Amino acid sequence: MLAQWQDWLAHVKRAADHTITAYQTDIFAFLYFVAAHTGEQVNVHSLRDLQVRDFRSWLASRQREYSKSSTARAVSSVRHLYRWMEREGLIEEAAIFHLRIPKLDKSIPKALGMEQALQAVETIGSLHAEPWVNARDTALLMLIYGCGLRISEALSLQVGDVLDAQGDLRILGKGKKERSVPLLPVVSAHIVEYLRLCPHHQRGAKKAALFVGVRGGELQPAIFQKQLQHIRSLLGLPDSATPHAFRHSFATHLLARGGDLRDIQELLGHESLSTTQRYTHVDTARLMEAYRSAHPHGEE
Repeated sequence: MLAQWQDWLAHVKRAADHTITAYQTDIFAFLYFVAAHTGEQVNVHSLRDLQVRDFRSWLASRQREYSKSSTARAVSSVRHLYRWMEREGLIEEAAIFHLRIPKLDKSIPKALGMEQALQAVETIGSLHAEPWVNARDTALLMLIYGCGLRISEALSLQVGDVLDAQGDLRILGKGKKERSVPLLPVVSAHIVEYLRLCPHHQRGAKKAALFVGVRGGELQPAIFQKQLQHIRSLLGLPDSATPHAFRHSFATHLLARGGDLRDIQELLGHESLSTTQRYTHVDTARLMEAYRSAHPHGEE
């Protein structure tokens, strides 16, 4: 049954590999608990017979070892499995759908100031002895900040994706959903300059990975993240200045300049507008900070 479910995730739901792995981790941990809790071999019937109190015991067993966010994800994974079982006619009226869990506080995205983001882009191109590596890191950070990409989205691009772009870049995001983002001329120019300097790119080879490491293989996220660690030290940026923070900065700065929330949702590839709406809280927080620092009675 689990094999069929995983096959459905991969080929019907078209879930990403890391998403399927996360589901598997959560489900296997849950099944181990059920086996210990019931003292029986786990099968469809035992899953069907679980009551709300059993699921509450499962949640209680996680309190010491797991964070609230991790448990919330595990509940989502188990519910996902149960919905599939209902769809396949294996179960009905599952107790887990009557389980109440505390709502998590939605975290506010941590964005950089405009000057901080631009300074980071300028500085990252001076850390390496190889000019082409500096050009690569500048182009990659410009792409993430200028187009609001996840680092995984940027690193999955091929040369042809950029060279064949007619002002818009096609991105394959979460859930293998496509979206289109404007490719700013300044971003495109940095990528072209990087391709010109890179010794590992052959002219006309459009199917090759856009961003490569010093040996010519696909660039690993950890390498770029290490470069940003150097940037944080040099510029005194907070630990939250990760590649994803530049995606947050893209959205926050657009909103601050009058960008429409719906448009920003499309650019980020958010499925729900409520996810994008978190950036309005960022803008409000900055407004209040400016008020407190500038107003004569702001500290009172």
